[in-house]
Amino acid sequence: MLLASTSGNIQSLGWFTFLQHYWPVLVVAFVVAVVATPIMRFIARKTGIVDRPDEARKMHKKPIAYLGGAAVFIAVLAGICTSYFWIKSPAVFQPFPLVVIVGMFAIGLTGLADDIFEYFDPWWKVAGQLVAAAAMAQQGVGTRVAEGFMRGVLGISESVCNYPIVEAGSLMPDPITLTMITGVIIIVIFVLGACNAANLLDGLDGLLSGTVAITCIGLIAISITIALHLTQVDITDIERHLSKNMFLNNRGDGVSLIGANIVLGFAVLGAVLGFLVYNFNPATIFLGDAGSLLLGYLCIVMVLMLGEQGRTYIVVAGLIVFALPILDTLLAIIRRKLAGKAMSEADSNHIHHIIKRKLGSVKLTVLSLYGISFVFCLLGVALAYAHITDVIGAWVIYLVAIVIFGGISFIALQAARKHEA
Repeated sequence: MLLASTSGNIQSLGWFTFLQHYWPVLVVAFVVAVVATPIMRFIARKTGIVDRPDEARKMHKKPIAYLGGAAVFIAVLAGICTSYFWIKSPAVFQPFPLVVIVGMFAIGLTGLADDIFEYFDPWWKVAGQLVAAAAMAQQGVGTRVAEGFMRGVLGISESVCNYPIVEAGSLMPDPITLTMITGVIIIVIFVLGACNAANLLDGLDGLLSGTVAITCIGLIAISITIALHLTQVDITDIERHLSKNMFLNNRGDGVSLIGANIVLGFAVLGAVLGFLVYNFNPATIFLGDAGSLLLGYLCIVMVLMLGEQGRTYIVVAGLIVFALPILDTLLAIIRRKLAGKAMSEADSNHIHHIIKRKLGSVKLTVLSLYGISFVFCLLGVALAYAHITDVIGAWVIYLVAIVIFGGISFIALQAARKHEA
């Protein structure tokens, strides 16, 4: 960590200079994905690990290889490893948290088992997601999101939020507080929700991988905006709340997770762009559950790491960037509730199904949804920028986001109702 140890030095870098230190992560992840994906496709075809078409919901006409998730996993991991050996980033930044990699393995391996074994118990996938969430919570990654929610939204005082319910000890370097308990609950909900939202959206060639690429661009932009506006007060505040157990108990390795967030953003972006070469219509390989669950997890990790200062609005901005999978999942829940169907019952009324029926083309449908995702991306970045710089009124962006979110929801629910009639 060589560039700087003060906020002033970070602010003096500028966007272009700042990005120069992270481009190797993007390049390595992209190249590894481009090389690994056809290898995984070959293995999947030889071993019969393929997705077979059906008449009801699946759009492809012939069996398509799975194991795309394994290629993405390898590429993301390669990008992250590059950050340890190549990148020179401000000394105030933490190296990449190992607990996120633990979560990648937990979710990736259980998802891969589901892709390979026909009768794999789906509860094992949930167990993998819970392990990933628990690892993050144990290391304090994302728990300050709760403080912003409790103090900023609910109006609970700091003394109540941080009152030690259980004192720190040899097994627990940090006391258990109301903030920590609430943070654990939020992390579990976010991880489970994002993993399954991504899985539900993965219904057309290139849809999820392209949407995640757009999401990464937005989250990288927000992260860099935060980094370039970090003040010494911000750094002191983050350090004051830093878990004693964070990153192998070594506080000397930096304070802020923003650098790690940028690394993860570029690693995932490179991986999905490399994978998209083979996954865009007509796809020759699919992500499978291993890939879709993994990408949902990595996206929500980036959103949670935005909340390290307890600023709720930054997390909301990140969620807006990731809004398309969230919107599709919320509509699925509402739709099935209204129809009296079980939550686990599949249907053909997801957003991509509705647009596909209107446009008739998979390519046009996916490109249309890329456009919607890009609009949400712009809104999320604009919201974060508005709050951080006070250049424009954030309420305008909230209003536009609500109108777009509500409009799409209304149209989608009406179209689904007509299709069911």
